[in-house]
Amino acid sequence: MLSALIKGINQLSDKATRKYVWFSVFAALITFVILWSVVAWLLAQTSITQIGWLESVIDVLGGVATLALTWFLFPATVSAVIGLFLDQVAECVEKTHYPRLGPPKDQPISEAIVTSAKFLGILIVLNILLLPFLFLGPLFPIMFYLVNGYLLGREYFEMVGVRRLPAADVTSLRKAHGLSVLMTGVAIAFLLTIPVVNLLMPVVATAAMVHLFEKWRPQGNAVAET
Repeated sequence: MLSALIKGINQLSDKATRKYVWFSVFAALITFVILWSVVAWLLAQTSITQIGWLESVIDVLGGVATLALTWFLFPATVSAVIGLFLDQVAECVEKTHYPRLGPPKDQPISEAIVTSAKFLGILIVLNILLLPFLFLGPLFPIMFYLVNGYLLGREYFEMVGVRRLPAADVTSLRKAHGLSVLMTGVAIAFLLTIPVVNLLMPVVATAAMVHLFEKWRPQGNAVAET
C-alpha cells in the first residue's frame, strides 16, 4: 500500500500526467467556488427572522456551516471529477511502468459520467448521514475516514480495474484484498482533507490503484513492471 502511494506521488513528476494534475486542481477549485457561491446566494435570499442582528449571526453561522460541509464533501466532489479523465491518468501510469500492456477496453464518455454521478451521489448522501456523528466527539473522524475510505478505495480500484477485466472479476479481486483496499482508501480519504495536498490526491490515488491492481490481478493477465 505504502509503496503504491509513493509511486503515485512520483507520478506527479511525469510530464504527460502533469496536465491532468492541473485539470484536477482547477476543477476542484471551480467546484468549491460554485458551491460556495450558490449556497451564499441562497442564504442571502432567505430571511429566517426580521431581527437584523440575529439575521446577521445566522448568515455568518450559515457561511461557516457551508464551508465545513463543503470541506467534508470535497473527497466526493473531486473524486467524481477525476472519474471523467481517469483513463488518461491510468494510461500515463501504464506507459511509464507497464509499457507491454495492450490497450484498455474503451469506456464511452456517457458511461463514465453516469458512473461518476452515481459515485458522487452515494458519497454525498452518506456524508450527510454522518453529520450527526459531529456531536459524538472523536467518533466522527473515525466514522468519516472509515466510510469514505471504504467507498473511495472501492471506487478507485474498480474504476481502474474495469479498464482491464470484466466487472465481476474486478469485484472478486477487490474482495480478495479487501483490507488492503480499505486501508489505501482511508489513506486517500485522509490526504484528501489536507489543504493543498487534497488538490493533487485524485491523480495520486488513481496511479496508486493502477499499481495495486497490476500487482494483484491474476498472473496470466498481469505484466511485470519494467
